[in-house]
Amino acid sequence: MASVGVGGEAPAAETMASEAYLAGDAVREARELVAELCRHFYLQGWVTGTGGSITVKANDPAVPLAQQLIIMSPSGVQKERMVAEDMYVMSADGKVLSAPVAKPWPHKHPKCSDCAPLFMKSYLMRGAGAVIHSHGIETCIATMLDPGAKEFRITHMEMIKGIKGHGYNDELVIPIIENTPYEYELTDSLAAAIAAYPKATAVLVRNHGIYVWGDSWINAKTQAECYHYLLDAAIKLHQLGIDWTTPEHGPINSAKRLRTLLSPGIPNGCHPADSSKQCVVLDIEGTTTPISFVTDVMFPYARDNVRKHLTCTYDSEETKEDIKLLRIQVEDDLANGIVGATPIPRDDAGKEEVINSLVANVESMIKADRKITSLKQLQGHIWRTGFERKELQGVVFEDVPEALKNWHSSGTKVYIYSSGSREAQKLLFGHTTYGDLRQFLCGFFDTTTGNKREARSYFEISQSLGVDKPSQILFITDVFQEAIAAKSAGFEVIISIRPGNAPLPENHGFRTVNFFSEI
Repeated sequence: MASVGVGGEAPAAETMASEAYLAGDAVREARELVAELCRHFYLQGWVTGTGGSITVKANDPAVPLAQQLIIMSPSGVQKERMVAEDMYVMSADGKVLSAPVAKPWPHKHPKCSDCAPLFMKSYLMRGAGAVIHSHGIETCIATMLDPGAKEFRITHMEMIKGIKGHGYNDELVIPIIENTPYEYELTDSLAAAIAAYPKATAVLVRNHGIYVWGDSWINAKTQAECYHYLLDAAIKLHQLGIDWTTPEHGPINSAKRLRTLLSPGIPNGCHPADSSKQCVVLDIEGTTTPISFVTDVMFPYARDNVRKHLTCTYDSEETKEDIKLLRIQVEDDLANGIVGATPIPRDDAGKEEVINSLVANVESMIKADRKITSLKQLQGHIWRTGFERKELQGVVFEDVPEALKNWHSSGTKVYIYSSGSREAQKLLFGHTTYGDLRQFLCGFFDTTTGNKREARSYFEISQSLGVDKPSQILFITDVFQEAIAAKSAGFEVIISIRPGNAPLPENHGFRTVNFFSEI
């Protein structure tokens, strides 16, 4: 093996990694593991034609995960013929410490994986322990089913349980980024997708493949197998005309499959010449649900139980992720002088000190009604406990269940877009006084899609739903600023007038309804 540095000198990063670690069993075993996985994935069709790549951390319990050395497969090499000596060894920040020795013709000169900058994003932004890049044919074709979609969605499939943080009833959402001529050019868009989807453990690249990461090679491999299964299932279901995006997996709506017909779901009160809408997107607070339920029941429950929740679940992976997002948000708040933000001490300050600071910040965020992902995700986890213990029950206006049933029976797809997390939305509609209403809903959007008062967010939703034009989506909300944003994105908009809603400006220019039955 050859050590690589700038100007032929040993790199500074190499001096930071002990010689014992670099030459020890952890690195040797990781090299052998990557070679073995490459051979295995080749047989699966994931890394044929020298495509795809794998990287793992060299696991040494004495070294923190963030500082562990990285083993990475080379580029342009027959993956099924690789051996341990072909691997690159890199420092935790991506500097090459050891490179393979060149082999005689016809072998190419050694070159580190073209995926290296993308792998590093997964390591640095997600604290991954391993990353797999596959060119499996199902990962390519699945992105072609809807060429305009920015996300792949699937629900109610058993293998979803193999994806971190998901269960059978959950909707799995995988962001899709556009392909580029060169792998390294994907780095920024991959990083943006990772940042925008904090629960995601994979990103699809259209007409190309998938990146999957996990906290260990076992977790990454397990999830990669589940992703490939689910993508393959979606392709086969599409061929059979079965909809993989809805809980009941009924026939695909003709408008979705053929893109030529409009479903007869919702008469358009604003433009009579246009006969129908393909999709309905609903706000929650003040639209499907009384604002008072959220402000007087949900928020106080989260506020009163945040300390108990953090204390009981402090060492769980889910809560660690929640705390990580809160730390990032608080650091940003402090830099911007947000009132109520207080520094969160390091973990070594002790569990109690960390929790005290987290509680203070969360209470301040709730009081200010902040619409931020870190808060909404934690609230969703607290509310989940409340619903499971039957301490909470979702409330909707009495006309909502019937409207949802009617839209569903007519083939009109209904989605939710709320500032509350997707998990919180599912909990509310899954545990209402009218029973489980999720069977009538096709998907959920939250602030990971974007701010509800920005037109760009609605444009992203229209891309995800795959309509021919945004005007085929009807958005119903009680908030004037959201109505303006949705209209700017080309949506048809109706404003909901419910008890307790804020007054609207005079001459606002939107159609209004008091009940969904008026639509």
